[in-house]
Amino acid sequence: MSDAEAARTGGDEQGGVRVALAGLTTRGRSFLAAGIAAAVCAYVLGQPDLLRVGLLLAVLPLLCATVLYRTRYRVSGSRRLTPARVPAGAEARVHLRMDNVSRLPTGLLLLQDRVPYVLGPRPRFVLDRIEPGGRREVSYRVRSDLRGRYPLGPLQLRLSDPFGMCELTRSFSASDTLTVTPRVEPLPPVRLAGEATGYGDGRQRAPALAGEDDVIPRGYRYGDDLRRVHWRSTARHGELMVRREEQPHRARCTVLLDTRARAYRGSGPDSAFEWAVSGAASVMVHMLQRGYSVRLLTDTGSTVPGEGGDGFTAAGTGQESADAAGLMMDTLAVIDHSDGAGLSRAYDVLRGGDEGLLVAFLGDLDEAQAAVAARMRRRSGGAVAFVLDSEVWQPRPGASGPVEGLQERLGMLRDAGWTVVSVPRGAALSEVWRQADRERTGTGSGPGPFPAGGAGAGAHGGTLPGTHPVAGAAAQERKRP
Repeated sequence: MSDAEAARTGGDEQGGVRVALAGLTTRGRSFLAAGIAAAVCAYVLGQPDLLRVGLLLAVLPLLCATVLYRTRYRVSGSRRLTPARVPAGAEARVHLRMDNVSRLPTGLLLLQDRVPYVLGPRPRFVLDRIEPGGRREVSYRVRSDLRGRYPLGPLQLRLSDPFGMCELTRSFSASDTLTVTPRVEPLPPVRLAGEATGYGDGRQRAPALAGEDDVIPRGYRYGDDLRRVHWRSTARHGELMVRREEQPHRARCTVLLDTRARAYRGSGPDSAFEWAVSGAASVMVHMLQRGYSVRLLTDTGSTVPGEGGDGFTAAGTGQESADAAGLMMDTLAVIDHSDGAGLSRAYDVLRGGDEGLLVAFLGDLDEAQAAVAARMRRRSGGAVAFVLDSEVWQPRPGASGPVEGLQERLGMLRDAGWTVVSVPRGAALSEVWRQADRERTGTGSGPGPFPAGGAGAGAHGGTLPGTHPVAGAAAQERKRP
């Protein structure tokens, strides 16, 4: 919500004259020119009646401009976005509200909002007379296929006299921002986990006691479940004592996004880089919904969220996870190519400790960068790489297929323990997600690129790195997210 108040008409005399004359419409200028011409002709021909007509024609637009400029009513405006954050391709609605806070009724008002051309044409509305204390509400829709942050406003209000001789524009001061995030694609429920499973699939808990004699109780607090009362400690301490809550191991997931400019070709909504950004957003949302602590890591070594020592989302309330997800989506909305030459900075961040599951979206890899990416696998419980090679997405003219060097670099990652999928142009993320599952379980079609829209992609549900097969279909359905 943004509020603003239109500047009341008026000002210094010299500035007022210039503003008033500049606001004359084509009709007003025509009347003024006709009046001057009639006055000159009357003087030359000696016709006093023609002079009166000329003075009337010249004075009318000047009088309208003066009255309009000296008008003292005040109009306030507000803008509301619903929602303020939308995925690319989705629509948001902008609600505008005008209030007449003066004691005088307004005349005819022309309201327009300034929006970037990416969001569509500039909206314009004609508002009829607004009574004192009255209000008018209008709305319009905006839509963008390109992610980013787009300013809306400020509002502009055009005042007009009843004769259409003069129009004056008054601008509001406040503006809002619409955030267009990458598209998020729902992912199929395959079994994904790192070394530390928990909070969803096969969750493990750190027990607060090793045996009945090793209980570490605490004092009773209002609201504690009476079933957790430890009677032996209560008798020993003489006050009500309860067992401490078991602390869950929260699984971690790091989403690595390669943003190097040299790693991608082309631009636009259908480019490889935009596919990678959308894939990273989809994976983060999917893992957060499964209860994982997630962070976004780029090739520059920056992490989101950046609070705390490890940079992961807080393992606390749902509101904290929602805030962290919003922060990561806002970051992906404006993320752009970096000038980096390699993945060494990201590797420096990853080698600091156990990262759980690692999901990477990589562009072109030469032999050196493939070796760096291979070393990242040592610090993760499981690693899945989606490689968007330019020779696959945008082959050079005359090229018959992916170069042999690509298969060698993908082989380096597989030898290091990565589950690798070469993403072809236009492939659906859900399909390559299933393909990664089949690559892990050995039921895939081979190490080559995954054919977009392959048949039977959703028929298999195996396990990915760091997981264990679940016996029985019923147990598998119970464990899936």
